[in-house]
Amino acid sequence: MSSKIYPIGIQNFEKIRKDGYFYIDKTALIYRMVKTGSYYFLSRPRRFGKSLLVSTLEAYFLGKKELFTGLAMEKQEKDWINYPVLHLDLNARNYEDADSLLEELNKNLEIWERTYSSPYSDRAPEERFYHVIRLAYEQTGQRVVILVDEYDKPMLQAIGNEALQQQYRNMLKPFYGVLKTLDGCIKFALLTGVTKFGKISVFSDLNNLNDISMYEPFVSICGMTEREIHENLKEELHELAAAQKMTYEQAAAELKECYDGYHFVENTEGIYNPFSVLNTFYKMKFGSYWFETGTPTYLVELLQRNHYDLERMAHVQTDADVLNSIYGDEDPIPVIFQSGYLTIKGYDKEFGLYRLGFPNREVEEGFIKFLVPFYTRFNKVEAPFEIQKFVMELRAGDIDAFFKRLRSFFADTPYELVSDLELHYQNVLFIIYKLLGFYVNAERHTSDGRIDLVLQTDRFIYVM
Repeated sequence: MSSKIYPIGIQNFEKIRKDGYFYIDKTALIYRMVKTGSYYFLSRPRRFGKSLLVSTLEAYFLGKKELFTGLAMEKQEKDWINYPVLHLDLNARNYEDADSLLEELNKNLEIWERTYSSPYSDRAPEERFYHVIRLAYEQTGQRVVILVDEYDKPMLQAIGNEALQQQYRNMLKPFYGVLKTLDGCIKFALLTGVTKFGKISVFSDLNNLNDISMYEPFVSICGMTEREIHENLKEELHELAAAQKMTYEQAAAELKECYDGYHFVENTEGIYNPFSVLNTFYKMKFGSYWFETGTPTYLVELLQRNHYDLERMAHVQTDADVLNSIYGDEDPIPVIFQSGYLTIKGYDKEFGLYRLGFPNREVEEGFIKFLVPFYTRFNKVEAPFEIQKFVMELRAGDIDAFFKRLRSFFADTPYELVSDLELHYQNVLFIIYKLLGFYVNAERHTSDGRIDLVLQTDRFIYVM
């Protein structure tokens, strides 16, 4: 039996290394990052290891060589200099109003001001930040490292509230702008987040950030590759196979189908969701672990506000400008892509077009199920039972019961709240078709404006 201790929910590099938790060595990539640039921005989905990356960088810049014993960086780095590090974690709380963001900034500024004896605590946050960086540099003789984790959390929580978003922008824009003003005092800076919305408006004063979110050399700096899994978790994969009464190859294929498939750059290897993989090996069974931690409702609100055709989302085509764009009311796709619910499935080099789709089964099944309460009268508890009954009726050939249940999905539609009733019905049908497709063979054909749905069980074929 494996003796590995899985760091589920643990994002502190020092704790992982000192307490003997399982760690896949990413330090060669991290070393390359710090030696080839100074200002970085990285967007990755939630629970993808961004906070661990930030924590690893913090340990490195604090010169904690002992934590890197046996890792690639131990041999690569010779100097191990202790730099002053300012680590701002905006994921530490929820943000209901502008005061909550100000409180979080104040909390961190007060700690830094005590450390470097700054007498400027009565100034605006950006002025206080300026003097902290300056004093840290002057007092230590070393340039300062700035690490900001989940820079976009306040903005994400204010989606749909433009007035509050503007307040956040007004507060954060001059705060981050200090980094450019004090370039000579700064050794390194990394800002991470889920999305890029606000990147232009919030960072417009900091236009020297190198966005590596879609840059091939760093595509696997967060998450797991197939090679890393087979090299580091081979014994555990055999145990998983035995627990699920599968062969090693079958278990590996199931793991891939459930959790692989994230492509942040065209024509690169797929990345596995690390949170789901670690939970699978800890519990020795497959599950929707990423979705169990919660899916933000703002994604569905974006789709509904834009009257979005859900079928398009499953195979949408777009270009790099859209994928890299900030959040906007006119198109929900960028933020859904950046949040990890869509990924790159194909690339047309001639026209520079990306084809998007769901990365894997966990995301596809979880997201479609998540949509049900927003588009039908059934809540998240009732929906699985309704789908089960749908499937059983199809398999039994009970057409009357199937169509009666189908009509119930359209019942109680709040007509006054649905401006495009036809699109609403199409979206409901799409959700049903996708959910049924996880249990029976389902195909959807569109011709001359007509949509045909073909469902096939072991005994029956249905054409709708």
